[in-house]
Amino acid sequence: VVAQTTVQPSTTVGDPDPWRFNAAAYGWLMSVSGNVTARGQTINTNASFVDLLQTSQSVGGLMAYFEADKGKVGAYVDFVYTKLGFGKNTTSYRNPIAGLQLSTAASAALTYELFIIEVGGVYEIARWQHSEASSTTIDGVMAFRYWNNSIRADFDAATNVNLSLLGLERSFGIATARADSIQWVDPVVGVRARHRFSPRQELTVRADVGGFGLGSQFSWQVFGGYSHMWDLGEATKLAASFGYRILSVDYEEGSGTDAKSFDLTLHGPVMGLSLRF
Repeated sequence: VVAQTTVQPSTTVGDPDPWRFNAAAYGWLMSVSGNVTARGQTINTNASFVDLLQTSQSVGGLMAYFEADKGKVGAYVDFVYTKLGFGKNTTSYRNPIAGLQLSTAASAALTYELFIIEVGGVYEIARWQHSEASSTTIDGVMAFRYWNNSIRADFDAATNVNLSLLGLERSFGIATARADSIQWVDPVVGVRARHRFSPRQELTVRADVGGFGLGSQFSWQVFGGYSHMWDLGEATKLAASFGYRILSVDYEEGSGTDAKSFDLTLHGPVMGLSLRF
């Protein structure tokens, strides 16, 4: 008797919902409005991207985004760094003291350095499939946004000003109000809508709020952008994105000469390239 062996056909199939990744580098052409306070000295500012381009060391800075998704769940990290310089023509001194005025001699009357890391998760709340190639998705967003800020305001000081009483530093005829490494973390909640017109075109809109007095007093953000994609093969796509981003924050601590605050709105066009795979 010869035993017969039956070979079962392979039933291995690919993952029906594999991991999806989006790695992007982008530029944010910032304009800034609002006010900042260092050592109790409050400076108003209203500077366009063109104004900042003339006085800043780093207008665009280093900005990147990475997101990983599987099924309805995803996680992301957003990184922003920039160092902005504001000239005398884009700033004004809110609480003037005799003999103390914003500097015309320094390269920038106000220097603002900003570093943000936002880490969060997304969850697909709803999806509508309009056709084989077109769909609309609503995602919920929860995140933590870490802020690290520093301010330097330079003043042309007359000799009759008591700088030590104001807590200001002095060198070469310039008085400096400095607030370094002001840090906090904001909890953030929001919503994101994505509409895919075709396999190559996508519109994204996002809005969120945060702070709630746990970090800053309040912060909010709105972003809208359009992406066009090109196939590179093997489920990999290159995407060019264009949009507009607004990020606003209200933070304050201390009093008197120890007072530090930010009440700023950063806004402007965003453009970048991403690899989706």
